[in-house]
Order: sequence, then C-alpha cells, then structure tokens
Amino acid sequence: MKETLEQKKSRITKIIARLKKAYGPVGCALHFSNPMELLVAVILSAQCTDKRVNLVTPALFKKYLKPEDYAKADPKTLEEEIRTTGFYKNKAKNIIAASKEIVSKHNGKVPDTLEELVELPGVGRKTANAVLGNAYAVPGICVDTHMIRLNRRLGLTKNTDPVKIEFDLMPLVLEKDWTDY
Repeated sequence: MKETLEQKKSRITKIIARLKKAYGPVGCALHFSNPMELLVAVILSAQCTDKRVNLVTPALFKKYLKPEDYAKADPKTLEEEIRTTGFYKNKAKNIIAASKEIVSKHNGKVPDTLEELVELPGVGRKTANAVLGNAYAVPGICVDTHMIRLNRRLGLTKNTDPVKIEFDLMPLVLEKDWTDY
C-alpha cells in the first residue's frame, strides 16, 4: 500500500520526536563563532569529518579574523593549513575566491540568503543551508550522502539528486525542524 503525504508527514514527525528524545537538543557539530567561520568550516567539511575540521579550524580562526583576511591569504600557505582536511587545493581556492566575493559584493558580510550564498565559489545548497540554519536561524534542509541514504531507506524519497531530495523533504518535515533534521 502506498503511503500518503499525510502519512509520511506523520511518520517523519514521530521519527524526529524519537530522535529528540533519544539524543536531546542537537546543534551544529562544527565549532564557530560567526557566519564566516561557519562558512569556512562547512567548506572544509566536504569529504572530511567534523572532528577533523574542528581540529584544524581553531588555528585558522585565530589567524583569519574576517573575510578580508581570507581574501588576502597566500594560497600555498592556506593549503598547508588545511591540508589534513583533504582536497585542500580546491578548498583553499574556494575559500579565497568566496572571501573575495564577500568583500567585493557583500561589503565583507557573509550573505544571509540562499540565492546569494550559492553564487559564492564552492558553495552549494547544502553549504548554504548549513550557514543559513546555524548562523542566521533561517531553516534549511542540508542533504548530504548520509541524508540521501537514510531518506531513501526510510521511503521518504526515491530520488538520488540532493536538490530533489531537499524539495521532497520540505513538505514532509515541519519547517522549524529543517535545520536540525
């Protein structure tokens, strides 16, 4: 028997309630104190554990205090500083390029809209939603490989494309739960 939209909504609400009961309040596993730090941490988290990112970022956040600092960073130096997160050449290039755009197009402020964030180099919907939800309290669903696997297994989507999965989940999950979900 095929599950209706209302049945899926009810089921996911129960799943979320059980998870909250079992694990308590959730929050971003990445350590940050402002939107720029979170943006950098999320970029570094691609194909890397949050634990590893949290080991690398304290030194970065002491050295690079604002987007202007990253924009002026020496690429080779930044690469070495983030090497252990993997894919460090591309990550350094994206952090520097995104920072330059934040400085030039957004007056040094990390954008607070999805549309503006995804225009930054190295920033896709998952990164944008993570920044919006955790730095600006704007709900968004972050779809990564784990979300793809679990939501397919739960029967909440048949899609494999992260954007399509995000849009499949939006009507099922209460908006107030999007970021935590």
